[in-house]
Amino acid sequence: MAGIVSSAPGAAPTPTLPQSLRSGGGGSIELAGPPPPSWGRVGVGGRARWKKPAKGALGIALFFAAWQVSVPLVGLEPYFYPPPSDVWRAFLELITKGILPVYLIDSIGRYAAGVSIGTALGIVAGLAIGLNRIADRLLSPTINFLFAIVEVAWIPIFVIWWGYGYKTILIALSYVVFFPILYNTLVGVRTAPQVYLNAARSLGASQWQLIMEVVLPAALPNIITGFRVGAGFAFRGLIFAEIVAAKTGIGYLIFEGAANHQTARTIVGMIVMGLLWLAIDYAYLKPLERVTVERWGSVTTAESRE
Repeated sequence: MAGIVSSAPGAAPTPTLPQSLRSGGGGSIELAGPPPPSWGRVGVGGRARWKKPAKGALGIALFFAAWQVSVPLVGLEPYFYPPPSDVWRAFLELITKGILPVYLIDSIGRYAAGVSIGTALGIVAGLAIGLNRIADRLLSPTINFLFAIVEVAWIPIFVIWWGYGYKTILIALSYVVFFPILYNTLVGVRTAPQVYLNAARSLGASQWQLIMEVVLPAALPNIITGFRVGAGFAFRGLIFAEIVAAKTGIGYLIFEGAANHQTARTIVGMIVMGLLWLAIDYAYLKPLERVTVERWGSVTTAESRE
């Protein structure tokens, strides 16, 4: 057994080695190595990391199981209430015929182009208007009015002006993204700390340096907020625009399935639409927040508090 020896009153006790470790067969000191890693604790951490996705997958499985069980209980025709098995067969048919991959690529391309154009124009216009007091006062009421109009209300007007096709959808998505980013950029520019602006001017900063080094970083949290809002609006606008003005895309798949009494295809389109938004949110929007705003502590998410 190991003992404890106190060398002097008030001194820290000094542990002594057990007899079996003090000397080996030749009188040399033999110390035991470090304890093996606690594989149990590592396993618990790994299980905790997969616990949340596992619960989500279980919830989805239970939902589809309940859906399948409810079909004979409801007693409706497959046109009104198709079972998950019919939806799965429709999904496989769309994949094997190459329809769903083409529609999905078209939707992603339209969405990416519209969001990119609307974001760039919104940030530039927001900085230009926010840094000019006269323009801010003149245009703010009009901006607030246009921002309040529901995005899908403009799509029929755009169809009248530019007809059906890619151009109309691109303009509609750019418009939908433009105003949330413009509005939030204006708010960010207005709330930039005046003390930082005065300090930068006193150090001889040019207007360009003032924008890039002070105004834009101060407005970045608001810009990211506007981007998330605009991205959500654009996704809904994309589906509606494809229903109205396109012959391909996920929105058109939903509309075409309903028009042709192929309800299973419509549900496939709805499921793909939800999965596509989850992919955009988790693979693009949340990483964008992490590499911009959260790294400076401007935004705290639920995940970062856990």
